[in-house]
Amino acid sequence: QVQLVESGGGLVQPGGSLRLSCAASGSIFTIYPMGWYRQAPGKQRELVARMTSGGTRNYADSVKGRFTISGDNAKNTVYLQMNSLKPEDTGVYYCNSRPGLSDYWGQGIQVTVSS
Repeated sequence: QVQLVESGGGLVQPGGSLRLSCAASGSIFTIYPMGWYRQAPGKQRELVARMTSGGTRNYADSVKGRFTISGDNAKNTVYLQMNSLKPEDTGVYYCNSRPGLSDYWGQGIQVTVSS
């Protein structure tokens, strides 16, 4: 079993930045592929960014050029650097790990972009 804990969310003004962290613990062989999803009020959860063990990264079109996913294997932690934030980036952000047939989720963390 793997536990995922997100941190780093909060309130930020448009144009600002935040860095989310997702720390994995438990019976870890690998945490990859890892992804960040978000869910805005009244909308479905959507993939924001995804990263494989080989370093392949994929991003939603809406965040390309603004968000960067990265990982620290020694710490079993994945990050999401979010720059040039927009009000439409507001939502609950979830960390997800899918090693093999497993599927683990964090509890989610709120990100609010507002002036």
